[in-house]
Amino acid sequence: MKRLRILGAVGGLGLLAAALLVAAGPSKVPEDVIQSSVTRAPELMERAWALPVAAMFRSNISWQSNGSLCGPASLANVFRSMGEEESTESEVLEGTGMCWTGFCIMGLTLDELATVARKHTERQVSLLRDITADEFLEHMKRSNDPGRRYVINFTREKIFGSGVGHHSPIGGYLEAQDLVLVLDVNEDYKPWLVERERLFAAMDTFDGDNKRGLLLIE
Repeated sequence: MKRLRILGAVGGLGLLAAALLVAAGPSKVPEDVIQSSVTRAPELMERAWALPVAAMFRSNISWQSNGSLCGPASLANVFRSMGEEESTESEVLEGTGMCWTGFCIMGLTLDELATVARKHTERQVSLLRDITADEFLEHMKRSNDPGRRYVINFTREKIFGSGVGHHSPIGGYLEAQDLVLVLDVNEDYKPWLVERERLFAAMDTFDGDNKRGLLLIE
């Protein structure tokens, strides 16, 4: 029995190590695929960065420190953009009991990210799930309101052809072009513009038993 317990512990550590390697690993999407999948035309990006909310992020985006921390990194960037005290991934996670190793094994779900946000701020945090395409459009229009911040949970596979679930803040919406600015916290991708319908399709997917969606902080 003792030998079995030791083997089990070793096996568990091996699985943990494998999970950490996956979480910390670099992007699996080649740079040329990233560039061809989204829009980074200089003129459009300049217009997007001039949007009221995007301008509050522009000079102060910090990248996630490993592949599992996109959720905490997104919240840290959001809170800094709203003028709260300097926020880091570790400060956002402090007191939550989550990701205490420095890794969020398999990442945080949208519900877990909402819990983390509510522990960090007195602002209203709403979880928006199962919304329609028309409701998503209305939220994107309101993403330019300086008093509101959105974090979107989506799957990269629908946009880049491969990849897994991811969290990032929304920087705003270019209504005339129907493009959404995603402030990707992964340094391999950096911020990009994408057609609203494609982003909705990437969000309107399942993470386990639950739909992905938006966090609204206001």
